[in-house]
Amino acid sequence: MEIDSLREGFDRVAEKRSLSSAKALEAVDQIVNEVEQAIVKLQMMNTDSTGNVDHPSILAELKSKLNEMAPLNQLEGSQKELNGALSKYLKVLEKSFNPDISKAYRNVDFEVHTVNNIIANHFYRQGLFDLGDMFARECGELGGTSLKLPFQEMYAILEAMKARNLEPALSWAAKNHDQLLQNGSMLEFKLYQLQFVEILSKGSRGEGKDEALLYARTHLVPFAAVHKEEFQKLMACLLWVGRLDQSPYSELMSSAHWEKLAEELTHQFCSLLGQSRESPLSVAVSAGFQGLPTLLKLTQVMAAKKQEWQVMKQLPVPIDIGPEFQYHSVFVCPVLREQSSDENPPMRMPCGHVVSKQSIMKLSKSSSRPFKCPYCPSEAVASHCKQLHF
Repeated sequence: MEIDSLREGFDRVAEKRSLSSAKALEAVDQIVNEVEQAIVKLQMMNTDSTGNVDHPSILAELKSKLNEMAPLNQLEGSQKELNGALSKYLKVLEKSFNPDISKAYRNVDFEVHTVNNIIANHFYRQGLFDLGDMFARECGELGGTSLKLPFQEMYAILEAMKARNLEPALSWAAKNHDQLLQNGSMLEFKLYQLQFVEILSKGSRGEGKDEALLYARTHLVPFAAVHKEEFQKLMACLLWVGRLDQSPYSELMSSAHWEKLAEELTHQFCSLLGQSRESPLSVAVSAGFQGLPTLLKLTQVMAAKKQEWQVMKQLPVPIDIGPEFQYHSVFVCPVLREQSSDENPPMRMPCGHVVSKQSIMKLSKSSSRPFKCPYCPSEAVASHCKQLHF
């Protein structure tokens, strides 16, 4: 799919449309101006005391001017250019997008119950609770709404954070203190730190300092040993109560901290639920969208060769869907240029180089015959090669 050519085509259509619209407005303004002038002349004639009223001559003059302007002829050229650009763009779209994508996926028997639960939970993850309930009710999957309440709690916390209220987030973090530490997350400390900064920024020099100091002793001291540097910086902020924005630590008041903390809370909340950070349905659709053009081209090539790609265990071409969709290590044999599998795992030779099992069998021709490494002068025997596990 040539995204650049699609974008260029769209820009051309948008440019022609703007030009056509501008000319149309200009022509309308000219017509309105001439008509208004004619109306003024007619009104003046009606008030003429001499009684010399010649309406037909004014209307004839207006008609003559409109014919001279030829507004339709003015618009015809720009409209023709717009239609031409639009026609070419439609052809590019038809060429780039195959409306029939059924050939690009295998005939798999889906488990309807599982798919319905995935869709319903996707709505809940996005905060679309009414839509999720309606979908679950219409497809009869009312038992698959177990994630609704947890995600309602998460979105309530996030909404409170948008209003600069950290109490729900702090309560949740304190309740899940041990699990957060096991995940290596310091979310709880960061929330206390943000609340401490809020107290400093809003308080007066007297009461604000005492309140912040008491808050630090209660909530920040338990983390002081692990976060010594951050703790010292926060204690120095006490000298700038009520004017923290003028201090060397004004960066602590940045709204970016709230956004980052909301993202981390979402990540940790999903992690404790045993869920991925991103919606599985969203990831699958996005990855499929990126891989679809390659699959469609593959089906056309295979159909021309009268071959069926769906019966293959492995695709004959790589599909690049970007690093954001790569969750597992993948080994591609540098000799056969094929991706490893359970039947053809990666094997490490004594020299340290790695190839697939099928490559070793082809190189050795028998399990006992020594063979030369394809990348160095070392020799090896198939029995001395060890399987690697990623």
